[in-house]
Amino acid sequence: MLKAGRGAHDLARSRLRRDPIRLNGYLAFVIGIGITIWTCLVVMNAQDAQIRSNFVRDTDKVSADTSARLRIYFDVLLSLKGLFAVAGDVDRAQFARFVKTLRLSERHPGFRAIQFVRAVPDRELAGFAAASQADSAPQFAVHPVFASEQHFVIEFNEPMKGNEGAFGLDLASLPPHRAAVEAARDSGEIVATGRTLLVQDAGRQPGFVARVPIYRRNMPTGSVPERRAAFIGVVAIAFRVDDLMREVIEPTLLANMALDIVDTGDAKAGLAPPTGVVETLFDSRQRGTRILSRLVAQGHIKVAQRHWLVQYRALANSRYARDITPLVLIATAGMVISSLIAALLVASRRSRSLAGRLRATLDERHASLAELERQKSQVELAHGDLSSVLVTLKQAQASLITSEKLASLGALVAGIAHELNTPIGNSLLTATALADMVTEFEKKYAAGGIKRSALEAHMADTRLACDIIASSLSRAAGLITSFKQVSVDQTSDMRRCFALGEVVRDTVTTYAAQLRRANCAIDVDVPPQLVLDSYPGGLGQVLSNLINNALLHAFAANGASKIVISAREIEHGQLMLDFSDDGVGMTQKTLHQVFDPFFTTKMGQGGSGLGMNIVYNVVTGMLGGSIGIASTPGNGTSVTITMPKNAPRRLE
Repeated sequence: MLKAGRGAHDLARSRLRRDPIRLNGYLAFVIGIGITIWTCLVVMNAQDAQIRSNFVRDTDKVSADTSARLRIYFDVLLSLKGLFAVAGDVDRAQFARFVKTLRLSERHPGFRAIQFVRAVPDRELAGFAAASQADSAPQFAVHPVFASEQHFVIEFNEPMKGNEGAFGLDLASLPPHRAAVEAARDSGEIVATGRTLLVQDAGRQPGFVARVPIYRRNMPTGSVPERRAAFIGVVAIAFRVDDLMREVIEPTLLANMALDIVDTGDAKAGLAPPTGVVETLFDSRQRGTRILSRLVAQGHIKVAQRHWLVQYRALANSRYARDITPLVLIATAGMVISSLIAALLVASRRSRSLAGRLRATLDERHASLAELERQKSQVELAHGDLSSVLVTLKQAQASLITSEKLASLGALVAGIAHELNTPIGNSLLTATALADMVTEFEKKYAAGGIKRSALEAHMADTRLACDIIASSLSRAAGLITSFKQVSVDQTSDMRRCFALGEVVRDTVTTYAAQLRRANCAIDVDVPPQLVLDSYPGGLGQVLSNLINNALLHAFAANGASKIVISAREIEHGQLMLDFSDDGVGMTQKTLHQVFDPFFTTKMGQGGSGLGMNIVYNVVTGMLGGSIGIASTPGNGTSVTITMPKNAPRRLE
């Protein structure tokens, strides 16, 4: 047996010596298969990273859109509070006309009803009901009958259609709603209920109600007893959460993502749910759908004085599933290429062996020459392919740089839109209130007997409203002027003379919203007499990228931070622009690679790796200057730009 085993081993070794190229072919095939498997794994990881990035972006969008929409509705509550503050006691017709003017059911149909809840002492309840019936509401009736020293009755209800069941409802009979009304009365702030079932909702879907307190004019509200004494009632918006979320969330996202919203309460406000009770407000998952366990995220949304916990789960067979087509193509191509390489090695060895035996003949020489010509053509073809790939990569890099510039301009647009929202909203609110005041004054004038004090009060209120409108519109006009100049500069390469301080301040203005959200202060120290003949678009792009880079990489969450931008003129027509922050700084390794294209420490979290590369190219190219950067971990970062006041002329 031992001799037979040794004989088989010797025979195998002899065969390998006689045909070593076959072993090389097998080895090449195995290596090719290994490279193919590795490539498939790399592609799978890249797909997973892109899918995770898309999922996180979509979840952030849902949270941001929900918060923004709730702020719009809460601004409506504050505008109604302003109506009561300006007009005093508002009747049913005024309330309905004001709500109709807002056109909420057309622009934002996610709410169920807008209501005014009046606080009525028990001794005045009968008279209040009779007065409401006489005020063009004969169907009004307080319900249910409930013994209490204080009643909270829904007096105004818009729209009435579909909400008849809530008209005249006494919230004092419902403990959660009574607690929410009393919390709003005592705090003076917007208060939202937990999960509740609206009495007017026949579908019995989960909902909630947000309320803001209304106080009598000219009465102090500095303390809880004072607020209770001045309390009239609350203005409320009732929501059915399913309607609200389906208004906010795009249908394409709901088709690919399951959302589960739970009200976690707020113990500080005394409105937390009972222990062990899960108050599910919204669950979009349908029966039979499968969840991708690797793509689950949670978020928090603050709703008045309550908190919502949102769980996002990606659905199988959706936009978050892997695409196996590239993997199949890569595996198939790898198998074919590995087989061809192995066969090519075997064929090449055999052809060389045949050429060696026929080397002495003329035919052998011609065959060798033809082989060389064939290989030369293959090399030239490969060279052409590599050149084409290089051109494609350069075009892709140029496209990414262009996209980075457009993304920066998009951030400017978003910032300006956010800044314009407040002054324009204030102007609209004040104009509406002024219109109501004029209407009321015209009624008094038509009735005759206007007192001098009433006329003076009306003139003072009118003057105040005009001042508010003028101030708000002046603020909006200034923002639009700054944005127009910055946007024109950043979308063109036009050369012109400009004051450096104006370009710096216009660029900083467009980032006011992002800087406030990041709790970041910014100081600008640029002499007003520093005038350049250069390219303001390129300089604005540099400043935008530096500010974006600082907000994304330099500052820790929720921490106060600061950016300083200074400039001074130095010798030989040069100036030095310094941009520094007090952020986390950079390591030496990061500092060494900071200007490399596609290098970022925030890949998948908003970083593209092109921001600082664009800064370097613009400074050293368009602006004709130089750039340096200094940083150590924990001590912030300082970027120093040296450039001529008169930029070099660019060749067209």
